[in-house]
Amino acid sequence: MGIRTGAQYMEALKARQPEVWLSGRKVTNVYEDVVFKQPIHEIAKLYDMQHDPSLQDRITHICEETGERVNNAFLVPKKPEHLQARRQVFEEFAKATFGLMGRTPDFLNVVVTSLYSNADFLAKYNPEWAENAKNYYRHVRDNDLFLTHAIINPQNDRSKTSHEQQDTFTHLGAVKETPEGLIVRGAKMLATLSPITDEVIVYSFPGFKPGDERYALAFALPIDTPGLRILCREPMQDGTRSVADHPLASRFEEMDALLVFNDVLVPWDRVFLYNNVEAANLLYPKAGLGQQPSHQTGVRGLIKLQFATDVAIRVADSIGVDVYLNVQNDLGELVQSAESVRALLRVAELEYETLPSGDLVPAYNPIETIRGLLPTFYPRAIEVMQIIGAGGLLMSPTEGDLTNPELAEDMERYYGGREGISGTDRIHLFKLAWDLCGEAFGQRLLQYERYYTGDPIRKKAIFYNNYKKTHSFAMVDEALNVSRIPGANETEELLKR
Repeated sequence: MGIRTGAQYMEALKARQPEVWLSGRKVTNVYEDVVFKQPIHEIAKLYDMQHDPSLQDRITHICEETGERVNNAFLVPKKPEHLQARRQVFEEFAKATFGLMGRTPDFLNVVVTSLYSNADFLAKYNPEWAENAKNYYRHVRDNDLFLTHAIINPQNDRSKTSHEQQDTFTHLGAVKETPEGLIVRGAKMLATLSPITDEVIVYSFPGFKPGDERYALAFALPIDTPGLRILCREPMQDGTRSVADHPLASRFEEMDALLVFNDVLVPWDRVFLYNNVEAANLLYPKAGLGQQPSHQTGVRGLIKLQFATDVAIRVADSIGVDVYLNVQNDLGELVQSAESVRALLRVAELEYETLPSGDLVPAYNPIETIRGLLPTFYPRAIEVMQIIGAGGLLMSPTEGDLTNPELAEDMERYYGGREGISGTDRIHLFKLAWDLCGEAFGQRLLQYERYYTGDPIRKKAIFYNNYKKTHSFAMVDEALNVSRIPGANETEELLKR
């Protein structure tokens, strides 16, 4: 089929009937549900972008294997231009959502592409796993599917491994083998946007120990597979808020969910890894599941940071406070943060690394530096926005006030900004800022940025240890060699004797 349209995505959504629970009620029609309706249309717009003549060559390409046009996220990067082509689709999708939807289709399409092109790693353990991964990539690519993923165990007792939990199947694990496939039971999170996706892919971070064999799993399933239950978190908007009052929250709610597998059958041809602790611990690094999607998250994070920075600047300008040195200092800090991430992305692409498979990946050090900085940079942008907006962020009237002729004079007189900024303009701007920095929607975006890549402290520790192992420290050695006292080593040896 190649690239699909937004209408085709929505038609497929209407045909599915996943078991979705939201606020204590079972959602009988996801497509028509008021909470999901606008996010569905935002995803549909991304699919339509693939058919826009002005964008098509930037975000799609002709697949050599099928001759059909496919998204650049499915491009196996074998040369530097491929990395740049993938960045283009990441940028366009992120700009279309202001970087606020982190799990748009391009993200996991990169993951399945990486699994496909590094399938030789799986073949060492089981040739069928490798073949399954390759076939699944083609299935997702050729049907232009939208995936969610669930790769984190529920937050129960984090001091214990999966097999040490009080209930054997608190964490997702294999129950038994059947001729048709694996029966799995337990839960995984944080399946973002799962109610409005086509399929779910499950895998895990390293950290398995002997005894965790049944939990060492990687597979994919349609989101409406029997026995798969989607438990949504509390929505950040109820679907009734107007775009005028909540220009972001009303459109870009990314529902997160806990997936509960109640003795779900996973067909053997959808199993990518099973019952092998070593393979499960190596999957993430060896199959490129960290560095490849980090390219998308880095680009998306940059757009989101740039957007928050621009909103903060416009807020300061609208009320004339950016004439003050302290405000200029804070806003300059945000601009430099965004520019730092932009520069790191370019360095990561220019200094690419080559995997054993021949795939190119963005360089580890700069891309991981981005992942380490964004959990600090983005919260700081939100803090600066809150400080600059101050009490004005709490004082916005509603769309009803703005459209009431009786209140028009008050709206203009008392809500206007500096000269040239009307009351209506300032109110709309501050509502935009409040969605980002004050609403539950914005706080979810903040928490997401802090933890989307895992525990930031643990990630920095991993980065440091990797740096220490691979770095030469040649300059330190050279400095020490120059400063050594001639004959000192001989004197030390004599004293030891």
